[in-house]
Amino acid sequence: MSSDTVKHFHYKLFKPYGYLSQFMSNAKHEQKKKFLGELYDFPEGTMAIGRLDKDSEGLLLLTTDGQISYTITSTSVEKEYYVQVDGDITNDALEQLKKGVDLSHKKDTYTTKPCKAYKLIEVPDLPERGKNIRDDRHGKTSWISITITEGKFRQVRKMTAAVGFPTLRLVRVRIGAITLKGLNYGEVKEMNGLV
Repeated sequence: MSSDTVKHFHYKLFKPYGYLSQFMSNAKHEQKKKFLGELYDFPEGTMAIGRLDKDSEGLLLLTTDGQISYTITSTSVEKEYYVQVDGDITNDALEQLKKGVDLSHKKDTYTTKPCKAYKLIEVPDLPERGKNIRDDRHGKTSWISITITEGKFRQVRKMTAAVGFPTLRLVRVRIGAITLKGLNYGEVKEMNGLV
């Protein structure tokens, strides 16, 4: 059977806080961690397209088609995040985010590509997170939208910290034209295609 006649499966998932963006691990130190396979009976060969770290939530795309995974991760597909930050973010900090900030990963330093960033006027309508975030008694917080076309290790968290407003909560709400709309926390929906 040729590869173009193989039936592939595609999904979108509202990844909850505390889950790793991978399937079961045999590593002893990871046996108590939560994996995607606990949320849905995915077919063999399913892979996450990009990742969200354990502490991040939101839209995660999954597929059995490695070519689609490569297309989405290696091109300039927009990824939008709603980010709750520590403090009342300033216009100056938002401008720095938009222009690009210097970050380090391992021994390398790089400048993030220009991105879209703005303050959200209202707190986004998101489900409560499993682990509490500190409340306003410990100081102000604010919500921003950041849209990037790259996705290096913990990039958004590093970006907000670099401009003086560390991330408290991070929720990916959009990848390209696909959004969280219609998904409940932890819910998986099968899709006809992703691109």
